[in-house]
Amino acid sequence: MQLPAGPGEARENSIAVARRAVELGVTLIDTAYLYGWGANEELLVEALHPFPDGVLVTTKVGVVPPDPPREAALCGRPEVLREQVEGALRRLRVDRLDLLQLHRVDPDVPLDDQVGTLRDLRDEGKIGHIGLSEVTVAQLERAREIVDIASVQNRYNLLDREHEAVLDACTAAGIAFLPWRPVLPATTAGEIAAVAAEAGATAAQVALAWLLGRSPVVLPIPGTSSIEHLEENAAAASLRLSDGQRSRLDTVRRRV
Repeated sequence: MQLPAGPGEARENSIAVARRAVELGVTLIDTAYLYGWGANEELLVEALHPFPDGVLVTTKVGVVPPDPPREAALCGRPEVLREQVEGALRRLRVDRLDLLQLHRVDPDVPLDDQVGTLRDLRDEGKIGHIGLSEVTVAQLERAREIVDIASVQNRYNLLDREHEAVLDACTAAGIAFLPWRPVLPATTAGEIAAVAAEAGATAAQVALAWLLGRSPVVLPIPGTSSIEHLEENAAAASLRLSDGQRSRLDTVRRRV
């Protein structure tokens, strides 16, 4: 989402960031139709296609472009989801979307219809695995009655643990949990900064390391448009927090 897809130097930088991510061992790249209305998907194709073995590019559907004065809106109507999946297949130049996530649940369309459409597309061979984003435990449970759910992408970080129960449900079920905004609003003050100083790391690295140790199903998806920041994020994978440091971070209160 953070990679500019317009022409010129910014696009060249975005391509370099995507390629460097793969060099660093990143194996999942998250995009969505919403990110530039397909432009971000096309950028990743220019940077990485044919996608290297072991690299999963996952995208999301269920949001429609702005219609002034309305901004982007949710739309989970079956015909729209089908159209957007077909568009993603074309833009990403693949025969199957190995992981396709519903960007948001549209409250105006029955959940069964939205998830059922993705199930049908999976059965048709156009989707490999199905994920959800910004869902409750109840929505996740209902979706799992319709089709296997491989991943959940909810906002979650050290200071924002609103979806703790969803993460716990994913852990119990062995469902991948992809926290978005995983390092924000990580702070440079207080306990996080103290642990960072002890570990010789940045606050962002501490936030990512805490997430990676929170549950074996957690796979953070930090975004960046900077190679330097990308390398900093990737280095967090090797940061090991002590039990005492984790315990102190566990007590950090969510910022309201």
